[in-house]
Amino acid sequence: MKKIIFTGGGSGGHVTLNLNLIPLFKEAGWDIVYIGSKNGIEKDLIKKLTYVKYYAIETGKLRRYFSWENFKDALRVPVGVFQAWKIIHTEKPDIIFSKGGFVSFPVVLAGHLNRCPRIFMHESDVTPGLSNKMSLPFVTKFFTTFAETQNYVNQPKKVQYVGPVLSDRLENGDAENGRKLCGFDNQLPVIMFVGGSLGAKSINEAVRQNLDALCKNYQVIHICGRGQTDHTIHENYRQFDFVDKEFKDLLALSEVVISRSGSNAIFELLSQKKPMLLVPLPSTSSRGEQTLNAVSFQKQGFAEILKDEDLLKENKLTNCINTVFLNKMSYIENMSKASLKQTSNQKLFEDIVNG
Repeated sequence: MKKIIFTGGGSGGHVTLNLNLIPLFKEAGWDIVYIGSKNGIEKDLIKKLTYVKYYAIETGKLRRYFSWENFKDALRVPVGVFQAWKIIHTEKPDIIFSKGGFVSFPVVLAGHLNRCPRIFMHESDVTPGLSNKMSLPFVTKFFTTFAETQNYVNQPKKVQYVGPVLSDRLENGDAENGRKLCGFDNQLPVIMFVGGSLGAKSINEAVRQNLDALCKNYQVIHICGRGQTDHTIHENYRQFDFVDKEFKDLLALSEVVISRSGSNAIFELLSQKKPMLLVPLPSTSSRGEQTLNAVSFQKQGFAEILKDEDLLKENKLTNCINTVFLNKMSYIENMSKASLKQTSNQKLFEDIVNG
């Protein structure tokens, strides 16, 4: 039986693609192993898949800035490499697939030291994260979501631009179902705020601060993030902490979407031709990848950008939304003309198996 080792963690974005690919390998009869961290989000998510063998290794955070913690983490990384080396030496995988995050570099390096036949890596953002940059010399192929990523690496021949990996979860959304779910009428256009988890705090605050002004011109859907709802009530406002299958109907109803600019989220919005106001995570909370994602979309005429630090400035949020709404047909036209290269989980699976 052929065997694959997956790695990636630290955030949901470094695990989601792996979660989508794992069932395809299971269905094809592969033995599946996952190497993650001891306490990362990946451990909880992967443990639900009883047919996947999970190993935890030491992992240190790879920072681009000075911190005393760097000295402690510098010791954890070689320990993680040694632990990963032993696992890979025992498991003898045919393929290693890395989605990035702090835990991935020790696994990729250990795979190289074990002479694993094929090591693949995937990057969702314009610029590769530090783990992926460090891993690049040791991988066979580097799959990218943005064509521009090739400009940010020193081994461009390893890059295979595949575009966003999109599922069909947003297809066939029904606006009327979304309208019923919210209890809205059809007198005012609908806009939707999507922040997600803790990254939504500043967006949530801005929505509530500007709610009266927003609700004069729009009906507002607000997806706050788990545990972030409050007691705000307005006839033109509906908040949800989380939506799953209903999201496609709410999206179909919405004429403008205000969102963070994580790669997966914005490409899904692009696939549904939704004009966007993007609010990238501030540099204090990220390495700046969301800003680069947003700038790429703005240059192509798909979106406008509002800086996180400007969210609470007087009238700034409402003015930006009004601008996007008034020019929505221009954004839709640009998105319709775009030659969006994209792939599916099935196609990426085939590229990995046959690559």
